This record gives sequence, C-alpha cells and structure tokens, in this order.
Amino acid sequence: MKKLINGVDEVLSESLRGFGIAHSDLVEVSLEPRFVTRRAKAPDEKVALVSGGGSGHEPLHAGFVGIGMLDAACPGEVFTSPTPDQMLAAASAADCGGGILWIVKNYAGDVMNFEMAGEMFEGQCAMILTNDDVAVESSLHSQGRRGVAATIAVEKIVGAAAERGDDLAACQSVGERVNSASGSMGIALTSCTVPAAGKPTFDIGADEIEIGVGIHGEPGRRREQLRTADELVGELVEAIVASTGAGQGSEVLAIVNGMGGTPLLELYLLFDAVSRECDSRGMTISRSLVGNFCTSLEMQGFSLTLTKLDDELRELWDAPVRTAALNWN
Repeated sequence: MKKLINGVDEVLSESLRGFGIAHSDLVEVSLEPRFVTRRAKAPDEKVALVSGGGSGHEPLHAGFVGIGMLDAACPGEVFTSPTPDQMLAAASAADCGGGILWIVKNYAGDVMNFEMAGEMFEGQCAMILTNDDVAVESSLHSQGRRGVAATIAVEKIVGAAAERGDDLAACQSVGERVNSASGSMGIALTSCTVPAAGKPTFDIGADEIEIGVGIHGEPGRRREQLRTADELVGELVEAIVASTGAGQGSEVLAIVNGMGGTPLLELYLLFDAVSRECDSRGMTISRSLVGNFCTSLEMQGFSLTLTKLDDELRELWDAPVRTAALNWN
C-alpha cells in the first residue's frame, strides 16, 4: 500500500508539526510529550475539555481544539492510545482553574490511561465516556459499546457549555445527555492500512461490505454483498432508532461521516437517503454535518450518527466555534 510519508517512525511527529504550522492561529503543538492546545487563552475558571486517542482518525481529535470545543487533545501513535503522561501534560497546560473534563471514547487503552491521568492530576476532574456504536453490544466486546462519531457531538455541545461558563458537573451532565441521546453505526467497503503494518488490516472482497465496522477496522455485525445506498441507510437508521428511542416527532442532529476514502459525492447521496428515511419515520433533521470527521485512515465507507435534540442541545450545537475542522459564527 503506497503512503505519502518519509518514514514510518516519523509519521506522527511530522504530521503534528505540519498541523501546528497550518493552524498556528488556532493551536499550539507540543512534540515532547505530544499534545495540542488552543492558542486563544480561555477565561479563568473555565472548565477545560481534554480528549485524545490514537492517530489515524483525523480531524478527530486535534482538529476540534479551539474556541468552543476542546481545550487540548492528545494524539497517540496510529490506532494506539496516548499515554497518561501525555494526558497529564495536556491537562496541566489547558487548566484554567475550573477543572478538567476528560472526553474518552470507550476503548480499553483509552479508558485505562485517562483514568490513570485523572489520578495523577492534582486538580478537580471528571470524565464523559462515549459509547454510541449500536453495532456492538456488551456481550460481544469487553468494554461494551465502542465510542465513535457521536464523540464529535459531545465535544461540540459540551464545548459550548464550557464556553458559556457552565461548571464541571453541569458540563459532564450535558455530555452524558448527548451520549445517551446518540447512536452510530458504520459500514466499510474496504480496509485501511496502518503505516507500520504496510498491509490492509483485514481482507474483504471487491463486492463485499462489513456492516457495523469499528473505526480501527474491527469487525461488525456481519459481512455481506454490497447493496444500494437506500437499503444500507435503512438498516442503519433502524438500528439507531431501536437503540436511542428516536422516532415519530423526534428532532435529530444527523452526522454522515466519511471513513477517510469516500468522496463527498457519495456522502451527500447518503445524506439524501438519510433525509428520506427519517421523513418516512416522522423524524425531523434540524441540524446536520456531512464530511470526514472521525476517519479510519483511507478506509472507504461511512458512519451515520443520529442525536436526539432538545432546545438546549440545539442551542449549544449552534453556538460559535473556531477550530481547524469546524468554524462557524
């Protein structure tokens, strides 16, 4: 598999350095230990949001560092959890006196390392665990449901709550509401290739798809022949609705997220299918996001996230944000 790199060992450092140069008005990048912080000084006593995870999912998480979202992010090696030392350094740099709120996707390494960092951090801290992947139930995965693209909604909405001055307990409560109101599920058309491995993570036939794939290439519910976009979207919406309780009369945020290798032409086609499927169920899509936000290197495929909205969550989603990946007033 061809990669535009200089050497396997330098991929992350060189990418982070480039990210910092490209977005020097928004972020500051530390390479030892590795973490990204917002450049604009946050108000005193503001709750600081810190997230992170393995690289390869860009723009998650560093692309969401800035005003109105994360205060810091810790990138690990590709598909590998960052270390507690990274997390502690990021939290110390981002701390404004209002406490640290860790936003953690539900993977064993991430959870363990963030918990260790929380124990080492001398100030007040709390955690939000995202576990929105409806393709996986506890009996199939040791950690329970995986945290995937609803993490974007949690980071955006909680970021707005922190920016308006909510305290640590209130920010944590809002984040848990968003996570509980969200469901996600993904489909892969191809595998991806971790640079250090040099070969695809899994083998899949030219006319096959993986239903319910994880963002690291973990297997989903089953493998089957490729079907039409409408058929695939119908299955995903059905699974998410069954999990979240969304339905007739629900207002939702819909995120159609590319896995890294799917063109926007297809992502917007999929959003059209999602819109029609929701209409048929009496659900209103009042907010939307379409693009590559929680990726899996160059994997072809997509995920769908639906988050039930109420007046407060909608208002927080609409709040201004200025990051590399999201920028609106």
